[in-house]
Amino acid sequence: MSPRITRNVRSVVFGRDPEAYDRARLEYPSKVFDVLSTRCGLGPGARVFEIGPGTGIATRELLRRGAEAITLVEPDRRLARYLVSSLGPLREKVHLALAPFGRAKLPSSGFDLGVAASSFHWTSERRALRKVARVLTPGGWWAYWNNLHGDPYRSSPFNEALQPLYRELSGGRSRKEAPRTAAARDRKNRLAALRSVGRFDRILREDIRWSVTLSTARVVALWGTFSDVIVLSPRKRRWFLAGLAAVADQNFGGKVPIPMLTYLYTARRV
Repeated sequence: MSPRITRNVRSVVFGRDPEAYDRARLEYPSKVFDVLSTRCGLGPGARVFEIGPGTGIATRELLRRGAEAITLVEPDRRLARYLVSSLGPLREKVHLALAPFGRAKLPSSGFDLGVAASSFHWTSERRALRKVARVLTPGGWWAYWNNLHGDPYRSSPFNEALQPLYRELSGGRSRKEAPRTAAARDRKNRLAALRSVGRFDRILREDIRWSVTLSTARVVALWGTFSDVIVLSPRKRRWFLAGLAAVADQNFGGKVPIPMLTYLYTARRV
């Protein structure tokens, strides 16, 4: 629906309105943090780094779950400023590395746990995984996860109802790959990348399924934070979001059910 989204887009677009982004984005399921606590060592005394914390949606929960200190690797100065200010007294528990992960200066074997929430796809994956392995202590854990707004393995009437909008926006081009096929390919590629580094074992992928019902205003705000919508011209973005609001109101009465899939990868540094 839009020109190729390049990795450097993240350092430009998401920080335009951090407060609106923070309000619109959904939190992550509690099971993600349960796994981090029971399997990956999240808790008092754990040395943690987080790649691309953005506005701190995951950061705040990591701190609530007992992390005593977190190094935040965030390239966008505007997001970092908002994040630190939003933490209040907890800001004393974070250290900010204002740089892309590939250029951030982090100590070798300096961390017990590394995480990335809806951000790792903005890195050069295999190169980043090699660095993750270097900065984790042997026996430390790596975890990354993402929210999919529409589970490819379940019916998603709202996403289907949006397809005419997407096709019109893209000049009539149809979707090239079925969602389940794309999801299976992505899973295979992510697991292969973790294995290719040769520094991880106990590699697991878990799918956490949940659902949410959002108002039209919340749906518009949420979709308005997606990278392929943000990079549209102002005119196209207004047109698309107005069409999305019409679908939400007319087809779903202003209450939109969205099946969610949060996928979680975890791996131990050998």
